[in-house]
Amino acid sequence: MEMRTLGGQGLTVAAEGLGLMGMSAHYGATDETESLATIDRALELGVTLLDTAEGYGPFINEQLLGKALTGRRDAAVVATKTGVEFTDQGEFRGHNGTPEYIRRAADRSLRHLGTDHIDLYYLHRVDPAVPVEESVGAMAELVAAGKVRHIGLCEVAPATIARAHAVHPLAAVQTEYSLFERGIEHDGVLETLRELGIGLVAYSPLGRGFLSGAITSPDDFAADDFRRTDPRFQGENFDRNLAVVAQVRRLAAQKGVTPSQLALAWTLRQGAVPIPGTKRRRYLEENIGATAVTITDADLAALDAVAPHGAVSGDRYAPELMAALNG
Repeated sequence: MEMRTLGGQGLTVAAEGLGLMGMSAHYGATDETESLATIDRALELGVTLLDTAEGYGPFINEQLLGKALTGRRDAAVVATKTGVEFTDQGEFRGHNGTPEYIRRAADRSLRHLGTDHIDLYYLHRVDPAVPVEESVGAMAELVAAGKVRHIGLCEVAPATIARAHAVHPLAAVQTEYSLFERGIEHDGVLETLRELGIGLVAYSPLGRGFLSGAITSPDDFAADDFRRTDPRFQGENFDRNLAVVAQVRRLAAQKGVTPSQLALAWTLRQGAVPIPGTKRRRYLEENIGATAVTITDADLAALDAVAPHGAVSGDRYAPELMAALNG
């Protein structure tokens, strides 16, 4: 698989990574055996960037990854996140970007992951009560101590990126980016990343599964699947967005690929490292197939015509979660 460099400090990863959240939380039933087999298969196929967070579970997703990497830690680039506070018993406490919490959470993540270092440590959300310089300063201390190799931010505004990068170089910013969510092309984030030489890691590059073409009804989701409360999967929004997916499916069929592969190949063409999440080997293998798909200028034009910025209806989170974005 093609390799890509994130940032200017030498962090190199395979062009497509794997998001692990759904293996432990938010997307219905989980199966540890299949999840471990999916991680195994990802490594076999050349995936290196494995993305988790202490909040996925909480904690059990990090522990799952630690189990998967037992005896082969160097096979993966491990990314995890801090800044959303949980007690050691897993009780959610809100945002916490204080240096004290970041240091404590990093040590806890290291224990759960069963490793002595985190390759890429993100601030999951900016704490509005703590200047980002203080949070990043604590993360820089972790780099100096050898506990963290590289740092990044998630879901941040251009000015915040610049302020943080001035304290310590950022390897990556992780944000939602796909044919369904193109906001960073218009709010200055993408331009800022390119100007500063910071990598872009795209989560939900399949629009939380919508762009796979496999979702036909909100009733497709289990009762504990958070998409039941996602505005883009509700009412008229669902119907309008399904019409966008139908056009992507048409273009994929013309190209002889699956909708997922076309959507991921588009994200790769934009220079991002997508981390599609899956908990099943068959979807992983389909997704990895996107790395062999060439997106031509004609393909870009066709996709821009059917899925431009603003084509998708509904916010990407419920209101309380939207408030935490663009810190």
